Amino acid sequence: MQRNLKDYLIISAKGLAMGAADVVPGVSGGTIAFISGIYEELIETINRLDLGFFSVWKKEGFKTSWKKYNLSFLTALFLGIVTSILSLAKLIKWLLHNEPLLLWGFFFGLVLASIVYIGKQITTWKPKVIIGIILAAVLSYFITIAEPLASPDSNWYLMFCGFIAIIAMILPGVSGAFILLILGVYQTAIDILNQLRNGIVQMDFDILWQAIYKILIMAIGAAIGLKLFSKALNWMFKHHKNMTLAILTGFMIGSLNKLWPWKKVESWRTNSEGIEVPFIEKSILPSQFEGDIKMIWVLLFIAIGFLLILILERLSVKKPD
Repeated sequence: MQRNLKDYLIISAKGLAMGAADVVPGVSGGTIAFISGIYEELIETINRLDLGFFSVWKKEGFKTSWKKYNLSFLTALFLGIVTSILSLAKLIKWLLHNEPLLLWGFFFGLVLASIVYIGKQITTWKPKVIIGIILAAVLSYFITIAEPLASPDSNWYLMFCGFIAIIAMILPGVSGAFILLILGVYQTAIDILNQLRNGIVQMDFDILWQAIYKILIMAIGAAIGLKLFSKALNWMFKHHKNMTLAILTGFMIGSLNKLWPWKKVESWRTNSEGIEVPFIEKSILPSQFEGDIKMIWVLLFIAIGFLLILILERLSVKKPD
């Protein structure tokens, strides 16, 4: 496929949208790729990527190998994704610390609408599909109330989280940020991204190296997960689409517990910066919440999150001129 500079700028713009989605728990980068028409090319390119790249490079030259493996497409796309993630990380961190109720309300609305969006794509409601939704919802709920498997600052746990979260890139409906959230490392990941950004801006190589080291650990896990899961998940989506969508729908239903805005902190932990942060939280009724429940504002942000997904759905079915 012959592309010019304008084409690659458009691909980077789609990467910006994917990156924004991956930062927000509830919206999947894979869904954005699906909506924007690059999902199949992304899956095919990832599936084809292997060590054969170096063999072709040796025999036919770097330019031929680069073109054969469609790396211009991946480079443009990932440039947009990385730029978007680094740009939004600081805003998300500020909201987590200063307006958590509004942020979680927004996330709750996103997932609520995503449940409707993914569920509507199930074409046949057989008993096994309904059972799949129920089992996935129950499993997801118990994951949200389980104590994290390890400290979010553990290198091995960060690698494991990268391994699991990469599913968001290759399957519409699953948010990588959400998976990090239920695994208890979402805020840690945001902190790492901000640490990287601060290291670059301040030219502080100690801070920069610490951030790069943690990112590399997660990237190793993500690379392993990407290679192992891409073919399997792509096959499931093509050959067992209804059941796959049912599992995704159930998973998101059960996940709403984690995104419920009003929570009570049951235990705390000290993060890598020496700051006390929530470790285990329990969803409670607004009437049981200590402090201003901001009910009207939370409901408003739930509505905004819900409408955002409806707008994306409209764009996804809009016919080209």
